[in-house]
Amino acid sequence: MTNTAPAPSDFRGHDFPALRNDRLLRAARHEPVDHVPVWLMRQAGRYLPEFRAVRAKHDFFTVCRTPELACEVTLQPLRRFNAAGAPLDASIIFSDILVIPQALGMEVQMVKGKGPHFPEPLDRPSDLDSLRRPDVREALRYVYDALTLTRHEIGGAVPLFGFTGAPWTLMAYMIEGGGSKNYAKAKAWLYADSDASHRLLQLLTDVIVDYLIAQVGAGAQALQVFDSHAGTLTPAAFGTFGYPYLAQIAQRVKAKVPSVPLFVFARGAHYGLDALAATEYDVISLDETVMPVAARAIVAGRAAVQGNLDNAALFAAPETIHALTEQMLSGFRNADGSLTGLIANLGHGMLPNHEPDHAIAYVRAVHDLSKAE
Repeated sequence: MTNTAPAPSDFRGHDFPALRNDRLLRAARHEPVDHVPVWLMRQAGRYLPEFRAVRAKHDFFTVCRTPELACEVTLQPLRRFNAAGAPLDASIIFSDILVIPQALGMEVQMVKGKGPHFPEPLDRPSDLDSLRRPDVREALRYVYDALTLTRHEIGGAVPLFGFTGAPWTLMAYMIEGGGSKNYAKAKAWLYADSDASHRLLQLLTDVIVDYLIAQVGAGAQALQVFDSHAGTLTPAAFGTFGYPYLAQIAQRVKAKVPSVPLFVFARGAHYGLDALAATEYDVISLDETVMPVAARAIVAGRAAVQGNLDNAALFAAPETIHALTEQMLSGFRNADGSLTGLIANLGHGMLPNHEPDHAIAYVRAVHDLSKAE
């Protein structure tokens, strides 16, 4: 495979293949589709033997930073699901939310059996002075090159997602130095030094906005903002340190690329659904703790919704997955019985010990159960 990605300055004028399957884009706009589109968070990952084969030869961030490798692992689930007769309706570029802290000058390692690790996390507010505001088009060029190459290799079969972590989620990792049970260090900043917290959150927001807009120029046809740690905040703290920055991202990105669907996934922040529905996000992604019927009522047509089968359900037998999918879809039906404005996904990402055939069973069930009558 040859990397034909153009220089960043040439992204926006690139000639990409025409899109043949636009179900996801139409569903994001509340337009009718012949069946509910479906894709899976972390659909490229360790549950696939072909992904593990790549990782056996290359460390995690090498895959992220090598456009040919990132493209290859992005395409792997498309090939497998297509071959099984259960094609996915979208692809998402293989990358990581922590490329932004790296671009800010922080070291991030992916430690086997542990996950992300920052050897020198932010310890005190004065450490913010060590962060640099990057030119994302240079610092993260490898992501854009991977998007452009992948968009060509997909050949218009399905839309390609770009993505980012949200400000609070990135801040939490940068202070904790990795994952945490309670995120006490990061939350302490919010209460003990709110000025420094807002300074960091605004810096992250500014970088994220630039990053997302440039992803569209590189070939992304949809964008998702992952606020994976939103649910660690109280409703009041989310209202002060989470929601305003998510809303700002939506407003600023949509002002530049209004036609590109923008998704938000504030995991665990069910109390924020009404507020998020009032922003410029086109689609609100729901975790598995949110009741579909309640989410539809709160969102009230202001945005499309995405979700939200419990990812643990994929450990069940295929017939059980089918039944649980039917139950989920029933909860998402509109008052007129339609499923307009729904994109099917999981309540969180694929797990390393999932069986690929069970994920295929879920995709097949969504297609079969949601076919337009």
